[in-house]
Amino acid sequence: MKSIQNIDLGLLLLRITSAGLMLFHGIHKIQHPLDAIHHLAADLTAAGLPGFFAYSVHLSEFIAPILLIIGWRSKIWSGLMAGTMVFAIYAVFLDQIFMLKEETGAWAIELQVFYLMTAVVLFFTGAGRYAVSSKHWLD
Repeated sequence: MKSIQNIDLGLLLLRITSAGLMLFHGIHKIQHPLDAIHHLAADLTAAGLPGFFAYSVHLSEFIAPILLIIGWRSKIWSGLMAGTMVFAIYAVFLDQIFMLKEETGAWAIELQVFYLMTAVVLFFTGAGRYAVSSKHWLD
């Protein structure tokens, strides 16, 4: 039996899943900009980081996912998403790293680690053939 393997399709699905789910966070922040910026700036300041970093969330949670889904300069946008998740884990979720959720037993920061690691994978692999930036996307 011939094995089914299509790495480019797998990378497309990974881009759509990871960036598509992140996009919902960005849409929420676009719909409630003052609440999102104020809350995030407070979290960043409490973690010892500059509060103005909060304004980059629109770029990393709204613009970057859209461009990552279509596959334009994917390494840049996946790198930005990974960096954002490192900052988010440090600024907001650091106290939960060694915790489990009571109701499910799951790792408390599994969603944040999912976003981080899928962005890291896309940073190292690139977008694959089915991407706007690919020279072969029309093949």
